Order: sequence, then C-alpha cells, then structure tokens
Amino acid sequence: MKKAWLVLGVLVLVGCASLVREDLQALFGPSDPTRFDVPTKPTANLLYHRDVQPILDQRCVVCHACYDAPCQLKLSSWEGVARGASKEPVYNGTRLLEAEPTRLYIDAPNASAWREKGFFPVLNEHRQTPAAELQAALLSRVLDQKAKHPLPADKPVSDDLDFSLNREQQCVAPEAFQAYEEKNPLWGMPFGLPALNAHEVFTIKQWLAQGAPYEGAVPLPPALHRQVQQWERYFNGDSLRERLVSRYMYEHLFIAHLYFKDDSASAGNRRFFRMVRSATPPGLPVREIATRRPFDDPGVARVYYRLLPVEESISVKSHMPYELSEARMARWNALFYSSDYQVSALPAYSPQIAANPFLTFRDLPSRARYRFMLDEAQFTIMGFIKGPVCRGQTALNVINDHFWVFFIDPDKLPESAADFLKRESRNLALPAERGSQVLAPAAWYAYAKDERRYLQDKSAFLDAAFAPPAAGPDISLFWNGEGQNPNAALTVYRHFDSATVLKGLNGGTPKTAWLFDYSLFERLHYLLVAGYDVFGNIGHQLNTRLYMDFLRMEGEYNFIAMLPSSQREAVRDRWYRAVGSDVKDLVFGKYAYFHRETAIPFKGSEPPEKELMGMLKQRLQTVLPREHALTGIRNAPTRQVLGELAELRGNALAWMPEVSFLRIDEEDGFETVSLLRNAAHLNVAQLLNDARTLVPAEFSLDVLNGYVGAYPNAFFHIQSAQLPAFRQALSQLRSEADYRALVSQFGVRRTSPNFWALSDTLNADYARRAPIEAGLFDYNRLENR
Repeated sequence: MKKAWLVLGVLVLVGCASLVREDLQALFGPSDPTRFDVPTKPTANLLYHRDVQPILDQRCVVCHACYDAPCQLKLSSWEGVARGASKEPVYNGTRLLEAEPTRLYIDAPNASAWREKGFFPVLNEHRQTPAAELQAALLSRVLDQKAKHPLPADKPVSDDLDFSLNREQQCVAPEAFQAYEEKNPLWGMPFGLPALNAHEVFTIKQWLAQGAPYEGAVPLPPALHRQVQQWERYFNGDSLRERLVSRYMYEHLFIAHLYFKDDSASAGNRRFFRMVRSATPPGLPVREIATRRPFDDPGVARVYYRLLPVEESISVKSHMPYELSEARMARWNALFYSSDYQVSALPAYSPQIAANPFLTFRDLPSRARYRFMLDEAQFTIMGFIKGPVCRGQTALNVINDHFWVFFIDPDKLPESAADFLKRESRNLALPAERGSQVLAPAAWYAYAKDERRYLQDKSAFLDAAFAPPAAGPDISLFWNGEGQNPNAALTVYRHFDSATVLKGLNGGTPKTAWLFDYSLFERLHYLLVAGYDVFGNIGHQLNTRLYMDFLRMEGEYNFIAMLPSSQREAVRDRWYRAVGSDVKDLVFGKYAYFHRETAIPFKGSEPPEKELMGMLKQRLQTVLPREHALTGIRNAPTRQVLGELAELRGNALAWMPEVSFLRIDEEDGFETVSLLRNAAHLNVAQLLNDARTLVPAEFSLDVLNGYVGAYPNAFFHIQSAQLPAFRQALSQLRSEADYRALVSQFGVRRTSPNFWALSDTLNADYARRAPIEAGLFDYNRLENR
C-alpha cells in the first residue's frame, strides 16, 4: 500500500511539473540537433575568441572544466558549449557497470553525435529568431535567473544551495527550466557566486542572439606547424625499435600539454598540443583512435602518433605542461637509440600484456625508461593527481597530507636489477588488465598475493646486492639530479580529495617520505594514469584504490630501509598507528625487510627519518628550486610574521580549510601566499572512516610563497599591518563561530561584491608568475562559511 501511494505521489509531482514545462517546439518550431555541427561565422564586431571566451573563462570555466564540471558542461571551448550538458555524472563510485566514455573532442565528433549520447543543448537549436536564441538557450536563462534572484552579499549562502562535490546535480533541460527556476530561485549562474556585470551579460546575450557564432580554431603560425611536422616525423619512424619507443613515449605523454621551447608567443597565446594515436600518417588529416586507455588495442594494423592543438582554455587542475625542444630530442636519442639492443617483434595489445609495462617494454633498456621518467619526475607523479583522477577522496585518502619524494640514482642500481625486473614481471601485474568492469574482491586477493611475493623477492635481492664485502647503502644512493635537474626531490600535498606536486622540498619536515625505484615509478603511472578508467565500475575503482596502498607502503619501505636497522620498525610503527601486523608487514617486517646495515652516518640527535630528510635537504640544496620559499617575500616584517604563522600547530588548525590564498597588500604592491592545512592521521591504511584516524593535535600549517593548489577553498585579503592580528586570530580558533568571525574580518566570501575582482587579480598574477604552468583556478571546492 505504501509503495502504491509513493508511485501515485511521484506521478502527481511529475504531472505538476509538466504543467510548467515550456513547449519550446510549439513556440519556436522543432529542434534541429545538427544546428551546431558547423558553426556560423561571426560578424566583425563580435568575435568568440576575443570577446566571449574570456568572459566564459573568468566567470564560468572556473567551475565548468574537466570531468567534474557540473552536468558535464564544459565551457572551456566553443565545442564544449555546443556539446551541452548531461544528467549522467562521470564520477560515480557506486556504479556496477562501466559507463560509456564522454571525452570532449574524442568520443563524439559534433553536437548531434553528443545528442545521440544523451547530451542536451544549452544553446538554441530551434528556429533562429532573436526571441528563440535567448529563450531557448539555457545559458541566457540561467544568467537572467541570477539577475532576478541575487545572493545576499557577504554572508554564507543558505543551506538551499548544496556545494558538496557529491551533491545531487540538477541538470535541467531547456523545456523544464521554468519549473527549475520556480523551485530553486537562487540557483542561477554562476552557481553560488556573484552575478556577471552588465557588460559581461550584454556581451554573452549579444553573442547568443546572433546564434552563438564561432570563427573556428586559431590557425597555427607557420613556425609551429613546421615543428609539429618535425616531431611527427620523429615519433613515426618505421623500424621496430622506433615504433616501440614511440609507443612507450605516447603511453607516458598522452595526458601532457606539449609545448615548444622556442614558441615566441606571449604567455597567454602559447599553444599547447596533445599527442594522440591516429589511423592516418603525418601529412593526412588526423583520425584519432578513441580507446578507453592509451594501451588498448587500436584496431588498425599500425598507429601513427600525431600532435593536435589543445583548443580548450587552460585550467590548473588538468594542466600538465611538457616541453619539446632540440635538447629533449637529443636526450631521448641518447637514452633509446645510442645503445645496442634489438627489438625483434612488437608486443601485442592483449590486456595481460598491454597493461603490464614490464612485459610490453621489456626489450627497451630499463635504465633508459627510468631516466625518461626521472627527467620530468614532477610531471610523472603529477599525472595521478591531474590526469584522469580529477577528483576523488577515495583515491587520495591513501596518501598523507604532506610528504617528500626521493629517487634512487639509476647509476647506483646493481647491474642485475634489469634481469630481476624481467623475472618479476608477472608479479607486477596491474588491475587494468581486468578491464573497467570487474568483481572486486577476487581480483584484489590475487594482486595482494603478487605483491607479497614481489616484496619478498625484492627484499632477498637487496640483501644479496648489499651483502659483505659490499658496503651498505649510503646517501649517494639518492639521485641528485646530476647536479642540475630540479626534479631530484618533490613535495606532495594532499588537500582531502585533491593534491599538488611541487619540485623541491617545501614546507616543514613531514612525517613520512617515499623513495622511488623504477618499478614503483612505472607502476604508479600505469595504475593511476595509463590504466585508470574514470568511467569504470566500482570494482575497477576499488581495485585501483587498494593497489595504491601497496605502492605507498613500498615507497615508504624503500625509505625506511635506509635508516639504522635497529630503528626501522620503530619508525614504521610511528607511521602506522592503530593498524595490525598484516599491514605493518608490508611496510617493514615479514614481507618487506632489509637486513643490511646502512652506511649513512647518523648522529642520533633526532628521530632517524627526520635526520635523513635533513641530510637530503642539505645534499640537494643547490639543485632544488625555492620559488615557494618565504625568502622571496620582499617586506621583512611581513616575511617574519608569515614565518611565525607557519609554526602554528594543533587543534586550532582543524577549523581551517585545506587550501587558502592570502593576499597581502603592501605599499608597493601585493604578495600572495598559500596556506596549506596539513591534517595528521594515525595511519592512512584504512579505506573507510578516514575521519576516525585524524589527530587534530598534530595538524600543521605550511605557508608557501605564491599559488599552490588548483582548488582554493578560501580567499583572504588583508593589509600588511593586519597580518599580526590575522595570525593571532587564526591561532585562537576554537569553534566554527570563531572561524566565521575570522572570515568576516579578513576573508572574501563567495558572496562578496569584491569576489570577482579578487579572482581576476589572482588569476592574472599567477599567469605573470608562472606563464607556462599557470591556468585558471577551479572554484568547485570554495567553502560556504
């Protein structure tokens, strides 16, 4: 009976909703889904690239980019606007069946093809009259809604607006917009942010009224076109060795934004490219091969590696710049073409082979592969954060909030290391071999057995390699970047469900560190970048998360093995509180062990892990960048107070968000620093109940010069004279009310009339500071407090 009443209630609600549905077909004629397959040319007085896209960038793309754009509406290019929106979320950690990929530019060629995949328009696809162009276009309607229902200024928004990432999205089609607006008047766009100004609204509406015209992609200058041709020749050599090397490069660079070192364009006009697999060779139009993964069977006899211009606006959260130059080509030639080795046959694309790089590329020298990744280590590790995993707390709660990363020097590896890896290749299988739709528990148990076997074999191998009369490992085992590469050590910051990777050793000394060898480095990439399918089912996502546990523990094991033997287990226990021996044995114990004594001279004046990190910081000081160091702050009093701010520890920080940008106005300009709240955990080895492992008394704050993080949670804007008061107020936070008072005095809320002015200033300043690395910040994680 209850079920019957429920069904009746739903039918009544649907019926009521239908009463306010607009019959756009009756008003403006039938819909034509092919209307924007080919854009109309603009008039001279209004150009898309010059007039429209800059407004979309600064006001819309800051929320509508990447896979986590609400309703998959990507406004970072005309093609994204024409594609429209979808009610199907990309991020869904509970789906039982894999989803169909919906990658812009890849999985459908035009707007009408996207309609067949369930996307609905945000532009008018009815009769082309001035009234229809505005009334039937969602972009126009949501701007009108915001104008009619502005948010209260400088106050937290009511609970009617849900800002959580996993909120139920309201992806309303044009016909249902009237009902949507009546039910949710404050949900106009930009969602939960101030309205566009009059000039911006006028420009967008004028463009819509003209039929959303588009002049087409900006053509490449002849000099860049020649470089594209040069690199496409390089990537498409005919020998088996060249084809295998190019396949390896592609599977590591497919998410890169490639750029040419000698591109003479100004920062805002620099062109980036993506490397794709094409069914057509250089000289013919690119016919991109769309597969879920870069190593999936392409279905053609031969693939060609081509370069396509990136047509979307650049957002920090997905921007992975990678330089191509004459020096780069010479370096790759030295790595892969100067030594004498044979490639007698190309590897298959079967999942068990293609998903395992130790099988696929076993004919390529492992030391060359390792150096290829080391040369741009930040790029490689950043891939699992900025690549397919645009967001995901479940994927990232496997790492600590702040840790340092070091690398084993490839020249210090035993000569037998390459043969060892070949013998172990079957134990190094990765979840992607099972595809995107898997039964989770059975698969994970198989990988857990493989990992235990590999750790035991690796431990025995290392014991033998450092057995007397050989000396134990010394500090020279740590790669120093050949004295010139700033990738020699990295810092990783986790911001709950996103993260940042920086060159150098930033912030205070962290609790943990990872030491990478080649096998760990390669598996990280093939687990979370090349092999991860964001459209996969719950089994695929769960297997990936559980396997990542193994990689974290192995990186920590490598580092712990460098410590005095008598203290290794004690360090492990400090890093893994409140877990059982089954977990600890994978970090250092039954499966992961090293019986040889270190040759590193420890003094014992502090915990050994801290002492070793200090020694490494000293060893690498000449090669590591210091762009985020507070020494770059010009004003001495400001610099001193910021240093004091960075010393804050404990419970007060529990009220702070993960990432805040603080603008400090000085007499001669302004400084911007990033406030990074590092949560402390008993351990990060638990899949669920992350909050139960928190230790607020051990929270810390790092204050870094410049911009760190793609997703700011809060903005603060003060005069330099206010900095001591800001520090004092922050140190005394005891409640949510205290934090709201802090924001009221020093912050710029998402509802502030000054929000967009500050946003524009910070985005422009970041582009000035880092013209290659910079992009638009993303506001999907802005707090509402």
